[in-house]
Amino acid sequence: MPTAVLPPLMPETTLGQVLQSYPSAQRALFARYHIGGCSSCAFSPTETLAEVCARNENIPVTEVIQHIQDSHTLDVQLQISPREFADLARIETKLQILDARTREEHDAVKIPGAQLMTQELVQHVFSNWDKTTPIVLYDHTGSRALDAVAYFIGHGFTDIKCLTGGIDAYSQEVDPTLPRYRVEIEA
Repeated sequence: MPTAVLPPLMPETTLGQVLQSYPSAQRALFARYHIGGCSSCAFSPTETLAEVCARNENIPVTEVIQHIQDSHTLDVQLQISPREFADLARIETKLQILDARTREEHDAVKIPGAQLMTQELVQHVFSNWDKTTPIVLYDHTGSRALDAVAYFIGHGFTDIKCLTGGIDAYSQEVDPTLPRYRVEIEA
């Protein structure tokens, strides 16, 4: 998958700019430094990297920048484009496709052959599937499925990818017969 040239991160880069260019940054910051994952460690999009580092025990800004960039590189390696996925699905007979969306979304529209990733299915997979089983996980837009991929990797799975852009990108780039939709959250 071609990688886009990302803007360099500097101490004066705001967290809003960081998250726009490096979507995995919030997950990476929380995982390593407990920054940005809950209300007690939240940050403002207008805060700079230097400001966030200073108020979090003076973490070296260069270390944080390197961690964000390394995490982004790892996230890119865990993804598969809709085109690559379609090609893989045609040739890989053992491929398992897991849908990390809600039951309602899955029932409304799904990629052919996908199984809804319920807690029961996850327990079955962890207990019974070979850890080298090729798996592609997807959600609506590709944002949450990376967390699920990391969870599977943490349980020993070695051939698992996240569908870049989720079912929405797959519908646009590969199978336009799949209806697109928006998720509306009730207030």
